[in-house]
Amino acid sequence: MANSVSRRLFLFAGVLLLMLLGAGGYAAWRLLYRPNVAAFAEGPAYLYIRTGAGFAAVLDSLRNQQLLLEPAAFRWVAEQQDYPARVRAGRYRLDPGLGNLDLVRMLATGQQDTVSFELKPFHYLDRLPRQLSRQLETDSFKLQLLLGNNAGLRARYGLDTCTVRTLFIPGRYHLLWNTGAGAFLDSVAAHHRRFWTAERRARADSLKLTPVQVSVLASIVQRETAQATDKPLIAAVYLNRLRNGQPLQADPTLLWPLHGLGTRKRVLNVDKKVDSPYNTYRHKGLPPGPITTPLPSSLNAVLRPAHNQNLFFCARSDGSGFSDFAETYAQHRRNARRYQHRLDSLGVKR
Repeated sequence: MANSVSRRLFLFAGVLLLMLLGAGGYAAWRLLYRPNVAAFAEGPAYLYIRTGAGFAAVLDSLRNQQLLLEPAAFRWVAEQQDYPARVRAGRYRLDPGLGNLDLVRMLATGQQDTVSFELKPFHYLDRLPRQLSRQLETDSFKLQLLLGNNAGLRARYGLDTCTVRTLFIPGRYHLLWNTGAGAFLDSVAAHHRRFWTAERRARADSLKLTPVQVSVLASIVQRETAQATDKPLIAAVYLNRLRNGQPLQADPTLLWPLHGLGTRKRVLNVDKKVDSPYNTYRHKGLPPGPITTPLPSSLNAVLRPAHNQNLFFCARSDGSGFSDFAETYAQHRRNARRYQHRLDSLGVKR
């Protein structure tokens, strides 16, 4: 009888132990692996950790944005994994299926999501940091210092403060959100090298132009027209003038030092007297730097110009955005007169 009771007690204790172990195991599984990231109807959430931020700032962001179902559970796991000493800046995608342990490991090892950053054309260098700050954490002040450092630009990229704008080719870049200023410029330079293939360099050589000069000319072409079919035609006009030793007489180069790009519709004779190396009415050849960051289509238009003898062009009087081209000044005068009459009829003064 006593043995029977002992066996029952032993079995009960064993079952109880197994239950406790099972309950403990489930609690541990729930703490470590159960999904703890909130689901949002608009898609995955992102956690932004700024450079220099600590664990307290991470917890604040998670709480304020209500990204976690159980913030206290995440905090306990993070502390057990020594994450507070290993916080890394970045932009992290938080999928709803993530448990605390996987989330902590992702954050601690810096497995951040990249940003699809679109570099848009800009006319003036001080606009770049503003454009960048809207999409990346990159330090705008440090970037301005690098872009203004002539010696540093020459040593690293073979450019100066005037020509560094030729380094930037508008398009889509995939970068880490917390990319530093120097790393950002290096990424831009890598994109530039990929664009300038051996074939494109050979085409530039055949035109007796360097890649920098191609970019400068392409920037003028781009400011003259948005019509893809007109770009090679306008490039041909300017290349013909350069070969003939004629001044480019490009109106956008007059407006650039006046900060009038994008705001002025008409160039006046007084503008042609502006004292600037960018005044291509007073100075022959190309200006010292680009007047905007040319798109690949503009660069390719210069590298593959039309073949003709045109030396003149002006905007078409029908307002279509296309241009009329001419080989002789007499033809050009007729075209220009029609366009000027249209501006007068619209009351455009500047």
